[in-house]
Amino acid sequence: MPVTDVITDPENLTLTIHADFAAPVERVWAAYSDPRQLERFWGPPGWPATFTAFDHTVGGLAQYRLTGPRGEKSSGRWEFTRIEAPTLFEVLDSFVDDAGQPMEGFPAMRMTLEFSPTAEGTRMVGTSHFDSAEALEQVVAMGVIEGTKMAMSQLDTVLQDLRAYAQGKGTRLELLDDTHVRITRLVEGPRELVWRAHNEPELIRQWMLGPDGWEMTECVAAVAVGDTYRNSWAPVGDTPGQAFGFEGEALIIDAPRRAVTTERMQGTDGPTTLNDLNLYEEDGATLVTVLIEYPDLATRDMILATGMVDGMEASFRRLEAAVLV
Repeated sequence: MPVTDVITDPENLTLTIHADFAAPVERVWAAYSDPRQLERFWGPPGWPATFTAFDHTVGGLAQYRLTGPRGEKSSGRWEFTRIEAPTLFEVLDSFVDDAGQPMEGFPAMRMTLEFSPTAEGTRMVGTSHFDSAEALEQVVAMGVIEGTKMAMSQLDTVLQDLRAYAQGKGTRLELLDDTHVRITRLVEGPRELVWRAHNEPELIRQWMLGPDGWEMTECVAAVAVGDTYRNSWAPVGDTPGQAFGFEGEALIIDAPRRAVTTERMQGTDGPTTLNDLNLYEEDGATLVTVLIEYPDLATRDMILATGMVDGMEASFRRLEAAVLV
């Protein structure tokens, strides 16, 4: 976890975050000064950022929105007041409405990010200055500390070459908390084709089969928000197991970057999970990230115990062999 300390100082009206990264200052600076890289870590898992403007000059503005898994939105704006590359920048950070204007009742703050070399890489010190103790308390109560920790936990991935981070490591599972897991898999192929393979029935049928000995008997894709999908599988021949299927609804479709769907076993009332698929391409390879939200710990552990991750790895191998050739 990059964040090593968080200091709330009501007397000086500041919130300070310390973080350490195993990368040189110039590399960390590049991540913070490129909107495409910022989009990969500025929002916490499940709330990715989209920067709609980014003028990285003194007096310039950066505008972004965070989109939650159910379509919730929160928007912000930075006004750059000081830039000393590659060691420091300062912004006026504001919550804004859909028109990009500061929102009444939400505190603005002056935020300074400083980057300095260490023996292991880079230390970042981020200090937010508030106008009042009440404004500081309001931001803390909104969960900014927890959100920042979760967001910055994604930065290590951004700072590495994508293949160095994930190539040859198969399907990986991270337990984020009692109800959230993150699954990642590097796929050797362009994002556009990986997106199609997740959304076009004729391609889905070629790879989304799980372990050998199973076939997909039904595939109805959701192509727009509000659409429902249905996927069903059955064992072939003497393969042990019973036919089953999943169904759900598309909540977000942002091709070819992100799709959020609900998922439940067919013919049941639940439990329902929330599956947040994100695709990121670098140098011809695509990192597939699936953030899954479970209703409770027991459901999480029950579903993981079915061998879900192993089945996903078998499917991803088939994807690379059958579709991305």
